[in-house]
Amino acid sequence: MTTQDARQYAPATERNREPILEVLLQVLPGSGTVLEIASGTGEHAVYFASKFKNCMWLPTDVNPQARASIAAWTEHYQCQNVYPPLELDVKEPVWVVEKEIATNWLNTSPITAIVNINMIHISPWSACLGLVAGAGRILPVGGIFYLYGPFKQGGEHTAPSNAAFDEYLRAQNPEWGVRNLEDVIATAKTENLVVKQIDKMPANNLSVVFERTENVTFG
Repeated sequence: MTTQDARQYAPATERNREPILEVLLQVLPGSGTVLEIASGTGEHAVYFASKFKNCMWLPTDVNPQARASIAAWTEHYQCQNVYPPLELDVKEPVWVVEKEIATNWLNTSPITAIVNINMIHISPWSACLGLVAGAGRILPVGGIFYLYGPFKQGGEHTAPSNAAFDEYLRAQNPEWGVRNLEDVIATAKTENLVVKQIDKMPANNLSVVFERTENVTFG
């Protein structure tokens, strides 16, 4: 089997990549490494990396089949600024990118942004907490943390389709579900991540952009 045989396809990727790119072009730093958490098929990684040629793109996923797909897409497009995918579980107290195996090759291009697309609603709340904690540990002051997906606002769904989607998710796993945006923002604040902008996206999704600030002690 060749690596190209491992390529997987996610129909939503082609639908949402252009609107997401519009936001990323506004907020991502012009250099450094962009760490993508839960890269899935890898289609986003190779597409966005092609638009940020002065950055390195570091895809990750806990699923070995997803990592094989990421590697296959990277090879297919001969991407020069995409690192080999890493296994990364956000719930771990120390991420692989914080360990020597990764820091050796991140020395020349430190992580300046973290991107996470469509994950926190299809994972336990503990994954969201781990994701935010890792962003707070790893990002430098001024670093960008980008989230994309469906959210409730003020405890209410923003569309009937999101309510139906939430019900479907919770039927699959009671720990999953569309998150309340205010809860995510409050959690991020404890990790010195403050909201920079919120953009409405197609299909009742949101782009939520945080910026890493100076360490603050919260009472």
